[in-house]
Amino acid sequence: MSGIRIGARRQSGTAVVEFGLVLPLLLLLLFGIIEFSVMLYDKAVITNASREATRQGVVYSMPYPASAVIVSTATGNLAKNLITFGGSGTPSATVSPTTGCTTTGTPLTVTVSYPFTGLAIGSGVVEGTPLNPLAGFAKNALTLTASTTMNCE
Repeated sequence: MSGIRIGARRQSGTAVVEFGLVLPLLLLLLFGIIEFSVMLYDKAVITNASREATRQGVVYSMPYPASAVIVSTATGNLAKNLITFGGSGTPSATVSPTTGCTTTGTPLTVTVSYPFTGLAIGSGVVEGTPLNPLAGFAKNALTLTASTTMNCE
């Protein structure tokens, strides 16, 4: 009977050690899932902003809106809907052709780009300290882009 108690004493605390070994992996997995979800959400927002700006450029009143109006529509939609982690880049939009719609039936393309910077992807920084030790290698490594083409009506 005394042999059982000695084995029990040697086992005490092993659950805490195992939890300490597994916890960093679980946290890494959890935050990876969260960051990937935010990235997918931002991609959907960028796609929607591109579509809305293109639709405005081909449908709304005569004369057709200028390229600057189309670009401001796209970037305005992004500014209020993107989820960012600190030092994120500025979204940009381009219109092709640069004159916008001129005649019915011509294609208008709006391309929206956004450099995604997260905590693990890119260089999340808090008070000058990078949160990602690989930030130098992955800085702004992921640019989300969406392009929409519609014919002028």
